[in-house]
Amino acid sequence: QVQLVESGGGLVQPGGSLRLSCVASTSIFAIYTMGWYRQAPGKQRELVATITSRSSTNYAYSVKGRFTITRDNAKNTVYLQANSLKPEDTAVYCCNTQPGLLSWGQGTQVTVSS
Repeated sequence: QVQLVESGGGLVQPGGSLRLSCVASTSIFAIYTMGWYRQAPGKQRELVATITSRSSTNYAYSVKGRFTITRDNAKNTVYLQANSLKPEDTAVYCCNTQPGLLSWGQGTQVTVSS
């Protein structure tokens, strides 16, 4: 079974930055379109960014211009660089294929607060 392990979250002040990482336990990672998702308390899971196997990217309007998704297929890893963070970015961030076909990992908590 493929495992996804996210890391890099934390507590950051508004305007700060974080770099999230997600490692997949599969060598066929490279063929998948991958996505970063987030879920805030009491809200539905939201897809915030995607990256295809050829590194074409797409972003939710709420994060466009602030977040950047990248991937390193040699390391089976997808990254999310989150800049200019806002309190409304507070959520648990997870990665998965797009659509979410794999078992969800634990995610990594991002808290934006002064």
